[in-house]
This record gives sequence, C-alpha cells and structure tokens, in this order.
Amino acid sequence: MVRPVSTDQLVATDSQYLLHPLHSSTHRARVLVRGQGSVMWDVDGREYIDGLSGLWNVNVGHGRVELADAAQRQMSTLAFCSSYNGQSNLPAIELAERLSRLAYPNLNTTFFTSGGAESNESAFKTARYVWKRRGKPAKVKIISRRHGYHGVTMAAMSATGLPPYHTMFGPLVPNFIQIDGPYLYRCPNGVDPVTWAPATGEALEKQILEEGSDTVAAFIAEPVMGAGGVVVPTAGYFKQIRAVCDKYDILFIADEVITGFGRTGRFFALERWGVQPDIMSFAKGITSGYIPLGGIMVSDEIADLIRGGSGGATWMHAYTYSAHPTACAVGLANLDIVARERLVEKSADTGAYLLSRLKDLEQLPNVDGARGLGMMAAIEIVDDKATKTGFPAERGVSARAIALAAEKGLITRQRHYGAGESIMLAPPLTTTRDQVDRVISILADAIPAAVKATT
Repeated sequence: MVRPVSTDQLVATDSQYLLHPLHSSTHRARVLVRGQGSVMWDVDGREYIDGLSGLWNVNVGHGRVELADAAQRQMSTLAFCSSYNGQSNLPAIELAERLSRLAYPNLNTTFFTSGGAESNESAFKTARYVWKRRGKPAKVKIISRRHGYHGVTMAAMSATGLPPYHTMFGPLVPNFIQIDGPYLYRCPNGVDPVTWAPATGEALEKQILEEGSDTVAAFIAEPVMGAGGVVVPTAGYFKQIRAVCDKYDILFIADEVITGFGRTGRFFALERWGVQPDIMSFAKGITSGYIPLGGIMVSDEIADLIRGGSGGATWMHAYTYSAHPTACAVGLANLDIVARERLVEKSADTGAYLLSRLKDLEQLPNVDGARGLGMMAAIEIVDDKATKTGFPAERGVSARAIALAAEKGLITRQRHYGAGESIMLAPPLTTTRDQVDRVISILADAIPAAVKATT
C-alpha cells in the first residue's frame, strides 16, 4: 500500500480496512508512529505520555532496541518451531527455567501461550483436567468476580465480570459464576472493609456452598483488578481466599496477566500477601508487549498429574504458537532489562509517588478514592463525595476527561460500569517523577473542564 499523503487520508484508510476493539467508528483513530521510554508520537508529530503502558504491558518502556535485536537474532537462527509432541527449543527451555526461579516456590512448570486470554482459557481447561484425573468429574464450575477482567474469548469473557463485554456476544458459557469483589470505594458507609463480605473470603465461601463444593473446579482473581478500575484488596483478603479454597478443595487461579513482572512493585503481586496460587496466568509484561507471549505456571502437583497422563488421559491442549522461540527470546531479554535496571524496585518507588500525587488531586471537588499499588493506580470521578454518587453514564464525564487529557498530551483510559467511574493509570515502570508530575498537571486541568463541558 502506498502511504496516503495526508493524515486524513491515512485515518480514512484505517477506517476502511481495520476493525478496532472497544472503538466506535464515529471516533477518529489516533495513528501512532514512534515511542521512546514513556512517550509516544503520532503521525503528525504530537507527543503523548503513555499513561497506560500501551495496554498495561509496555513495562520497560518504548524503543528498547535490545528487544528488537533479540528477536532478530532468534529469527535468523530459528524463527519458529512447533512445541507439539515433545518438540522444544532453547529460548523456551531457558525462559521456563528462569520463571521457575522468579515465581512462587510451588510453581515450577510453564505452558506458553500467545496472550492473556489464551492463558486463562488454558487455566480453566487445566482445572477441569485436574478434577477429572482426580476422580471428581463434576467439579467444572469456575467462580470469578464482578469487575474482574480475564479476556474476551468465550470462556475468558464468561469469567470477566464487566457486562459491556457480554451484551452483544451472549449467552455466556455455562458454569461460570461471579461474586462481588473487594471494590472498597463502594463499601457502604459505616461498614468496616475488613469485615465487609466482598472484601473477605466470606463471599466466596457462601457461593461455593450455594453451588456445592463438589461442582466447583476453581476460583480466579486478579491480585489487583485492572480494567475493572484498579481495585486493590484489603491486606487479609487473599489469605482468606486461599484458606477457603483449601477448605473446600478448590483450585486458586491467580490472573497475573497485568500484575506480573513488577507492575505492582513486586515481581508477582501475591508475594505482597504471602499467598501462593495453584495456577498462575501471565502475559503482557513478560515481553513488555514487544511480541505476543503469555502462559500459565502450574503447581508441582498439577505438573506431575499432567506428565502422568497418557491415552485418554493425555492433556490434549495446545496452541500453534506455544513456546514460540522468537517470543521466548524477547522474553529473556526483557527480563534481563527488568533485573539490570531494578525496575521492580523502581515501580514500587515511583508508584508510591504517583499515588501521593493522585491523592493531591482529591482536592478537586469531583475527584476521590485515589488508590494503587506500584505503577497501577486510579481515581474515582464522582458527582458527590459525601455519598460517593457517580455521574450519570450518559453525561460521559470520564470519557470527556480522557479526550481532553489526550489533547493535552496524556493517553490513558477510563472505566464506567454501574455505580463507579474511574480514570486509570499504569505508565511504564521507567517513568520519571517529572513525567508523573506532568500526568497530574494534565488531569488537574482535564477533569474540571470535563465536568463543566458535560453539564
């Protein structure tokens, strides 16, 4: 294709030939052409701070030539080989071994996918496989949480607790059930979050008993909810969840697709609460988005069960691009950067500064509920702080704020589902404090202007 001579023509060609997710064709596409660190530029040369790390994934920042070099070296040697029927490759072996040193002590075995939704699909299938192998074939149900996000393939979408993703694609896959999660900003006034059922293991236990523990295969949760509004749990939440899962013989799947690889100021987020899952799904930060890669890590007990399967009990699960050698080579180079530049520690430090500056924004009349862990944070946009009353969805306040922020040089994302309306931030782990200050300055202008413009 010959490149159109004007931006208008380029956007028109995009509109004609590409389908964009979560995008109305009534809105003009933004065509980005270059990135460096935490900054991106569009086709007209306008500069933007990447306030969401692409899609929660460009952890090491844009423009890392060493990642391109790693891909080129591997492509020149062995660009692809299938992992079916026992075939393997050197980068996949090395990356799996390195992950076993970085992850929870009970997780030492990896199956690679191409992304987060594939990872969660793999986790759900593996959970059902486990219970069939253990002689409990009725344990098929998956419990997830409202406001959680686990992908939008059919089973992953059915676990995702955000109704707008369901509306035009139902019915959902059977045997997926959702409970309330620890959306602490919506804890009723006068109720202690430490004892509020959605913020404890009580909500999960109640649902397991209602379903019958002999029918439930697994519970899946993001340590910190991402697309659902950066929902941070109480300190004791996951220890209670782990205890409930153990009590009723339920597998615990940790969806660390967003939270893994330093995003929350720990290499993996559950480390913060001293909890180990049975299965962990990952993606995004494993390559910082430079090439598609994801996977699941399974406990030693589950790994032994899978390896012991044969005949009709073989683990008949696969993807063409599982253990892709080029993707794994990029993953290894990416982990080298994370370690060399101490980006986990930097995430914790800069993230604390980001949260403190977001709390400064609470001085604005329509900003409340600043929260976050590491380089993952959010604020609530409300009509009335005292009652935590949000704006009507049709006013589109947060959407307008995001549009105004983009005009001022910040790209990020809002959430408006049900009662809550949030603006979310997850810039690259390499983001500087000066860039954080610029983000806050832009939002401090954009939010009041959005409230006024939508009145």
